[in-house]
Amino acid sequence: MTNLQPRPDAADLTLSEDDRRELIDWAARCVRRLMPVFAEHRPLDDRLRRALDAVDEFRDGRLAVGPMRAHALSCHAAARECEDAAAQAVARACGQAIAVAHMGGHARNVERYTRKALSGAALVAELEWQRASIPARLREYVFGGAS
Repeated sequence: MTNLQPRPDAADLTLSEDDRRELIDWAARCVRRLMPVFAEHRPLDDRLRRALDAVDEFRDGRLAVGPMRAHALSCHAAARECEDAAAQAVARACGQAIAVAHMGGHARNVERYTRKALSGAALVAELEWQRASIPARLREYVFGGAS
């Protein structure tokens, strides 16, 4: 993907497959940074890790949307089993990130669940990282007009 690609239409919740492949990479990187919160409370639960591992296959065209949706649903199942609110938020963030495979608009929920998973200086730093690391042409699509 290059910066020569047009910015996606903010009203298009689906996005093209190429846009979704680019966006899911960013969303998965965001969740990988949150994984210690989940692992602290659910160290033996590998559903989020397996879902994140599938991102490379999807991005490279080796895994279809159907299996990615199944991974997203498994992340949400993991969230329902969490007793810790922060760990649950990370599992939800992962489910939303993985669901970008079928609908780009799910990326807009990564920030929301990050806010539920972290607080204080860690939250501020993480949100700054998310905004700084998203491909520039996708920033407005995910975060709206806010910078």
